[in-house]
Amino acid sequence: MMDKPESRPMLSRRDFLKLLTVGGVTVTGGYLLSEYAPWLDFNQQADQIWRPFDMASTIPAQMRELVHYATLAANGHNTQPWKFAIKENAIEIHPDYTRRLPVVDPSNRELWISLGCALENLLIATCASGFAPEVSYPDTTDFINVRLTTDTPQSNPLFDTIPNRQNTRSEYDGQPVKNVEMDQLQALSLEPGVSLRFITTPTDLKTVLEYVNQGNLSQYADKAFIDELIYWLRFNKKESLASLDGLYSVCSGNPEVPRLLGKAFVAGTKPQQQADVDAKKLRSSSGAVVIASEADDKSAWVRTGQVYERMALTMTSLNIKSAFLNQPIEMTKIRSQFQSAMGLDNSVPQLLMRFGYADAMPRSLRRPIEAVLL
Repeated sequence: MMDKPESRPMLSRRDFLKLLTVGGVTVTGGYLLSEYAPWLDFNQQADQIWRPFDMASTIPAQMRELVHYATLAANGHNTQPWKFAIKENAIEIHPDYTRRLPVVDPSNRELWISLGCALENLLIATCASGFAPEVSYPDTTDFINVRLTTDTPQSNPLFDTIPNRQNTRSEYDGQPVKNVEMDQLQALSLEPGVSLRFITTPTDLKTVLEYVNQGNLSQYADKAFIDELIYWLRFNKKESLASLDGLYSVCSGNPEVPRLLGKAFVAGTKPQQQADVDAKKLRSSSGAVVIASEADDKSAWVRTGQVYERMALTMTSLNIKSAFLNQPIEMTKIRSQFQSAMGLDNSVPQLLMRFGYADAMPRSLRRPIEAVLL
């Protein structure tokens, strides 16, 4: 049984800044001394991770490079919940349940969507580097198998966008997406059973906003949700470099602070405060899109991840930014209502993303290949 939620201190941004300048002087001073040390070169590490594909000369090196590109995929909370097995003529993608999110994703739905994102990157990279992939979905197994045979390299404009894709969590400039670009997004090739619902009219966006608000108010009133979020937050460069995973504060446009103060601030965030922040971000966006599926099982989740990653890479090629707003889908009691409000009929909403034009943000990090190989 879950422990009874404890009350959290409600800390305004103004009070938080006071804490930084008054109560946290000693802690902050020590933090700054280490945080800006010359050996903590975050940008160098990020550049090494998000580098272009290396067309290696040997098959083993090629296989490792394919796995590297797969790990650049989108994933929940940057938990990187995957393991890869390199076989003689195949690459397997396994779930890493030690990195699951039991509060926000109790059914592992978003975990398998993350594996689908990795699969899409892998398929694009295999074709570009001279392999023909054949996918076996996890209908009867607990992993994805990609069988590879040698083939002529196939060009794909999305291949070059893989190291440029990011989940851009900042506010956008509010400008509508150009008609020719919207036509390209709406013509995106889909996976069987997966559909898209674009939302661009003020009335429909207002409806989406209402459900995002409901999701935020529910999630940020849940201590278990806050604790899980804090666990995966990296409040400064030193933390991010130490773990090579999680949500680095600067990537979301937030300042770097010592963990002690960052935890106090997040724990003290009122639900309405977070709802207002995300409402402002949605209003600054050109639109939103719901990715839905007819089924609601592992294979459907994987295919959803493929379509999302394909969409995100296509947006990247058009210099369009995107970010998740999955609150209405993560809350079970709201999900079915959101499904009806979006006119999805029998299709189940799996992901909600906003999109628009904005400047790029700092890049998140990824763990090395050695850490994700079985």
